[in-house]
Amino acid sequence: MKVIIIGNGPAGISAALYTVRAGIQTTVIGNGPGSLGKADNIENFYGFEYPISGSSLIERGIAQAKRIGAQIIKEEVVGISTLESNSETSKVSHTFSVKTDKNEYLADAVILATGVSRNSPPIKGLKELEGQGVSYCAVCDAFFYKGKDVGILGSGEYALNEAKELLPVAKSVTLLTNGSEPSVSFPKDIKIHKNAIDSLDPGPSNPLLGGTGPLESVTFNHSDKIKLDGIFVAYGTAGSTALAKKVGAFTEGNKILVDSDMSTNVPGLYAAGDCTGGLLQIAKAVSDGAIAGTSAIKYLRQA
Repeated sequence: MKVIIIGNGPAGISAALYTVRAGIQTTVIGNGPGSLGKADNIENFYGFEYPISGSSLIERGIAQAKRIGAQIIKEEVVGISTLESNSETSKVSHTFSVKTDKNEYLADAVILATGVSRNSPPIKGLKELEGQGVSYCAVCDAFFYKGKDVGILGSGEYALNEAKELLPVAKSVTLLTNGSEPSVSFPKDIKIHKNAIDSLDPGPSNPLLGGTGPLESVTFNHSDKIKLDGIFVAYGTAGSTALAKKVGAFTEGNKILVDSDMSTNVPGLYAAGDCTGGLLQIAKAVSDGAIAGTSAIKYLRQA
C-alpha cells in the first residue's frame, strides 16, 4: 500500500505521521516552504513557549517525518491522473499517477495539502469563461482542442508539462507569459507571447461578457489581439485546487470540497489544510492532516 502526500507543510506532514506509523509506504512531495516559510514569529501554536519562525517549524516537521520513515522528495508536482487498476484482488478501481518536474510516482491514495493559491492573474474573462474555452487540465481536455489553436497561461515547469500534453493534439500552442520571462526552456514548436494580457474575449454574443460564443481571442495591454480557441491555465505552480480538478474532484472557488473525513468525491483522494477553506491557521492544518491521514489508512486497509 502506498500513499503520496503532496505538500510538506503542517497538513501534509501531520498526515504522514499517521500513515507511516500505520505501516503504509509514504512519500511526501513538496517544493519549498510556501507562505508559512515567510512568517517570522508564530506565537499561537500549541507547545511552543517562545515564538518560532515558520521556516523552523517546517524544518522540524519534515525532520520528524523523516525520522519515522517517510520518504521526503523535493520536486514540483505538475500533474495528477488516475490509472485503471490491474489487480483482480484489490477493491481499488484505480491507482494515482503523480507527475513532477523530474519523475512520475504511483500510489493507491493521494492527500493534497499544498495550501491555497493566493496569486491569481487579474485577467478579465478568465473566471467567466471557465468551461467555455478556459481549462485547467490538459490531460482532461486536450481531446476537445484537436486541430485547434490553444494557449497556455504560465511560464514555468507547470506550463511546460501542459504544453507537452497539448503539442501532439493541437494545431498550434502559444505560451502566454503575461509579462513574465519563461523560467524553463520550451520546445521550439511553441510560440511565446510575453506581453501582459488585458482580457480573454468571448464570441460576439456571449452573455457572460456581452455575447454568446465561447473564447475567441486574447487582447494584450497594447490592444494587440491573437485568436485562440482555448486557454489552459498553468500559472505559477500547481496548487491543490488545480491538481484536484485534473482528476475530477469537486471544487468551489479556490477550495477543494471535502467531507468530514477529508475525502473528496474521488475515491482515494483526500485534501487537508488551507486548500479546504475555513480557518487558515496551522492548528487547523495539523488537525485536517491527522483526519486525512487516518481516513486514507482506513481506505487502504479496506482495499
